[in-house]
Amino acid sequence: PAARLPARTFRSYLPRSHRTYSCVHCRAHLARHEELISKSFQGSHGRAYLFNSVVNVGCGPAEQRLLLTGLHSVADIFCQSCKTTLGWKYEQAFESSQKYKEGKFIIEMSHMVKENGWD
Repeated sequence: PAARLPARTFRSYLPRSHRTYSCVHCRAHLARHEELISKSFQGSHGRAYLFNSVVNVGCGPAEQRLLLTGLHSVADIFCQSCKTTLGWKYEQAFESSQKYKEGKFIIEMSHMVKENGWD
């Protein structure tokens, strides 16, 4: 008999009635469209979206990085299911004009897919 693969289980499932973003690699839910703050961000490898909150992601250690908008303390975030690095979490912004990013998340577009009712 063929070997059965274990069913994928995610820590959080977002309601099917909501437009959502999922990991392009394993389809784990990442964020609801309502949590989207901005589509005009730049990730390490291309365009990225800024979210208020995300699900099914792990967080690495914080480190200081000089980004396009100045010095920030950020922690890489990865998909809890497939371990792909998705973007980062803003832990601290050192310039007052960038403080709104603290506690928010960047996910690169190349790692996301839109699901549920985008037509």
